[in-house]
Amino acid sequence: MRSYITRILGIVFLALVIASCANRGTPSGGEKDTEPPVILKSVPENFTTNFKGNEIRIYFDEYIKVKDVQRQLIISPPMDTQPDIIPLSSASKYIKITIKDTLQPNTTYAFNFGESIVDNNEENPYPYYRYVFSTGDYIDSLSVKGVVMDSKLKKPDTFVSVMLYEVDSTFTDSIIYKEKPKYITNTLDSVTTFSIDNLKAGKYLMVAVKDENSNYTFEPKSDKIGFHKDFIEVPSDSIYTLKLFEEELDFKAIKPKQIAKQRIAFGYEGDYNGMQIEMLNDSIPNNFKTKITKDSKTDTLYYWYKPKLELDSTLFVVKNKTYVDSLKHRFRDLDKDSLTVRALVSGTIDFGKDFSLQGSTPFVSLNEKQVTILDQDSVNVDFTTEFNEMENTYAFKFEKSQNNTYKIQMLPETFTDFFGKVNDTLNFNLKTKAYSDYSNVRVTLRNAKYPAVVQLTDDKGEVKYEQFATELKPIDFRYILPGTYFLRVVHDANGNQKWDTGNYLKKIQPERVSHFPDAIDARANWDPIIEFILE
Repeated sequence: MRSYITRILGIVFLALVIASCANRGTPSGGEKDTEPPVILKSVPENFTTNFKGNEIRIYFDEYIKVKDVQRQLIISPPMDTQPDIIPLSSASKYIKITIKDTLQPNTTYAFNFGESIVDNNEENPYPYYRYVFSTGDYIDSLSVKGVVMDSKLKKPDTFVSVMLYEVDSTFTDSIIYKEKPKYITNTLDSVTTFSIDNLKAGKYLMVAVKDENSNYTFEPKSDKIGFHKDFIEVPSDSIYTLKLFEEELDFKAIKPKQIAKQRIAFGYEGDYNGMQIEMLNDSIPNNFKTKITKDSKTDTLYYWYKPKLELDSTLFVVKNKTYVDSLKHRFRDLDKDSLTVRALVSGTIDFGKDFSLQGSTPFVSLNEKQVTILDQDSVNVDFTTEFNEMENTYAFKFEKSQNNTYKIQMLPETFTDFFGKVNDTLNFNLKTKAYSDYSNVRVTLRNAKYPAVVQLTDDKGEVKYEQFATELKPIDFRYILPGTYFLRVVHDANGNQKWDTGNYLKKIQPERVSHFPDAIDARANWDPIIEFILE
């Protein structure tokens, strides 16, 4: 009996030892596959001439799938009806392309797959595979090359389409709005250079479009565009540079909408400067008055009026330069706006900022005698004011010193609005930091042509600080918030103190912008000095 138990215990012990040894490591399954799939053959063969069929098969040595085909696959020339591509979500050892469009005679077609073809397991991409065939006797072999940039930003968009339109007897400049190009390529998501291959000799219009709707046409509301100023001739050895920009839309007024009892919103597209709104109605009283202000966030102008009108509807005429349109409006009985005043700056105020207030209804007057500004020693601080009628804001300008506090009080009836309403008592508290909490950046331009707009932006290109320069002298950005900034210079050719975009139909290129190559590290109590040599 004892020997039996001893034998059983020995077996259990041996099993535990074996299990322990087995669990010391987990099999790795071998090295990770990093090799892309291999093409075994194509039917018909790649670079086939006199192509007649409607089906293409590309065979691989392992299971593959096609990813992100809508963005990655570029067919040149574009087809009116997109071909069917399989597999998409499933795996297969071949790609089948079924052509559903009528092919043009004597034309070379190229299917540029980008990096959409990947193996099924590790998704290793087959890089930039191109399948080419011709419906004629030969493969067109010419090409043009270039680079896509952004006219204002340091980095251009990804997936930018570069298009060629053939300049023949049917060509017009408006072709880019309604027809697909003769040839197309795409910068995809990794490079800014492009090459349009398998071209015929000829004259072409070259444009780049950030084609947001993937319809191979230019839509100014959503797309950026860049264009070469002259037609290009193929063959060509030139390297073309295309700079993307957003066009300023032509002005257009949008149907008015009642927002409050005596306030109507007019949306718009384009530049609102010069926009005039006139109500056409025989029932308008002689004491009828209006004000126009702009919404601070949206492309909307507010039309304020008094007294209240007992009308069901009316007609407005909107004008802006050469634009004239008539818009019908139906009145609604809504609550009336009340006057509220809000501060656009609160808490800590920077030395370069003004204290500004905005009204919910249009201001018509300010009684400065009702306003007091006291520093931390209860000493009165002198101030001046500046009114922006369109934005409906008052800026209070006063000299600020470091490590100080300011109490601002506005007694009742400081502000009177369009409807005769006044404010109650308003109190605001501000404070300043030490000068050493900020950075000062000095910029010196070399080879500059003046005037110029010098800007410090964030990494997304949003302007944080800017100055207008008219002559050669150091440009000082004083007391700026610590952070990382990027320097750019707008070559302000027309001297209007802003960057002007381009226009395709008018053949206007955007104003040139130069980017300093390095980021600027603006630390607290640190004064970087930057020399920017312009080309």
